[in-house]
Amino acid sequence: MEKYRTIISKLEDWAGQKVLSTKTKGGDDGISKVDLLTFEKGNTCFLKTGNCAVDVFEKEAKGLHELRKAKAIRVPEVLYVDQDCLLLEEIHIGWQSPDFFSNFGRQLARMHQYGALRFGFPQDNYIGSTPQINVCNKFEAENWCDFFYNKRLLYQYKLAESKGLVGPELKKGFILLENRIEEILEGSEEKPALLHGDLWAGNFLCDSHSQPCVFDPAVYYGHREAELAMTRLFGGFDASFYSSYQRTYPLPEGYDYRQNIYMLYHVLNHLNLFGDKYYGQAVKLLDFYFD
Repeated sequence: MEKYRTIISKLEDWAGQKVLSTKTKGGDDGISKVDLLTFEKGNTCFLKTGNCAVDVFEKEAKGLHELRKAKAIRVPEVLYVDQDCLLLEEIHIGWQSPDFFSNFGRQLARMHQYGALRFGFPQDNYIGSTPQINVCNKFEAENWCDFFYNKRLLYQYKLAESKGLVGPELKKGFILLENRIEEILEGSEEKPALLHGDLWAGNFLCDSHSQPCVFDPAVYYGHREAELAMTRLFGGFDASFYSSYQRTYPLPEGYDYRQNIYMLYHVLNHLNLFGDKYYGQAVKLLDFYFD
């Protein structure tokens, strides 16, 4: 509580005005907490604090800044950031119009057209509270298959192994995967695209103008198929989202086959974050390619 009061005092000094009230809006999951701050001049902002790594908010802010560069989809403006907190503009929630998801799919497709020369990102960041490794060698930065296997799948697998979460089925699947990853991802070669990185139904909202707004990113430059697979993993996206995306920026042939390998990254991350209730799902995703 004392640390929180210190943060509020720091923000009052930064803003040049007092905070009149705070109201918890979300989080409080042991990782981060989200409060709505109301300042004495009437302006409101979202404040993120929490028991997390010292650089998590600064890296989240960097990801939000990167997404805003594409000018394709609404992203909250970063107002203030340091090791203790992240202050964002308040996004007022509205009602989804009939074309909300169609607009969302089109805007995401345009964001994915904002690219880079290499895979990865200048700095590592986080997927939830798990480190996400983006800094890589030259070969991985130019080869999606190597980047995705080494910096996404293998990293999560080794982390699960260190936690005693890897059983014989998962171990067998990864032995087979090492020799099959290039074959599985064959046909998906594209330039690196700007990815939100953790796009599920809990990380977007509808603003007061019925426009999508995305937040809580795990940004990097990668294959856009990985993004679309994450949107399907837990649901929450209307069919018009996908049809609109396809009309705007069609996916390469064979995406349906590759989808499970991209889902595997996030399921392994959930295995590491939440325990062995995700183990069976991880094995099933691997078995899709080896049965």
